[in-house]
Amino acid sequence: MDPAAPAPGRTVPAALLEGVRPPPSREPFYLPVGREVAIFEACHASRLPVMLKGPTGCGKTRFVEHMAWRLRRPWVTVACHDDLSASDLIGRYLVRASETVWQDGPLTRAVRAGALCYLDEIVEARQDTVVVIHPLTDDRRLLPIDETGELIEAPPGFQLIVSYNPGYQHVLKDLKISTRQRFVALEFDFPPPELETRIVEHEGGVDHACATELVMLAGRLRQLRDRGLAEVPSTRLLVAAARLIAHGVSPADACRTAVAAPLTDEADLLAAIHDVIAAVL
Repeated sequence: MDPAAPAPGRTVPAALLEGVRPPPSREPFYLPVGREVAIFEACHASRLPVMLKGPTGCGKTRFVEHMAWRLRRPWVTVACHDDLSASDLIGRYLVRASETVWQDGPLTRAVRAGALCYLDEIVEARQDTVVVIHPLTDDRRLLPIDETGELIEAPPGFQLIVSYNPGYQHVLKDLKISTRQRFVALEFDFPPPELETRIVEHEGGVDHACATELVMLAGRLRQLRDRGLAEVPSTRLLVAAARLIAHGVSPADACRTAVAAPLTDEADLLAAIHDVIAAVL
């Protein structure tokens, strides 16, 4: 049986699929850097949860979207944050028109639909929230809902995916070992210059020469991490600058506003970044 197919005889009411995105109708642009596509497909066939590790803006979310297209699976994305509760993921009772009704959360909807469920930056969520995913990440593949008494068995097509940025963590923002060891981990980083140039050219709508200059600029700026720059320019920021350039903004202005300004507010670092922009462009 196709591991991505819904469970035999299982029908999910349309009302329960609200918020579940269908598979992309067209192939999302994604350039593989290594064997991440093949490994993810093997994980999906083996019903293994996956952890995507890498810096902000390096393509983790686009990769998930691409895999939803390849596997022809619906998908759900949850942006994790400090206030994310277990009820936000699983669901809660709501009062509507003088009656109390249960409303599924995004994790529950993903399980019912047999979808890919992507918990973005899971390290930002509270630890008491993270533990609710544990029964879904082992051989049980179960989601218990204490409020309703349900015990939902995940169908074959369901897969849990989490991401986080290891370089952005500290002692209070880390995943427990008991959580980390439940996942197969795929390492992500900024693409090699030739691939990053192709991405910026395609996504930013600029010519090859302009994309090459932007990637060269990023390479120079990423060296400033040793000078106190907490976050280096991501591929996402380069694409934003390229789109401004494609709409008539000068390259220097585009890079100052789309690359430099989002990175830091420190005057000395900004001055150093502006100097690099002037030298490269």
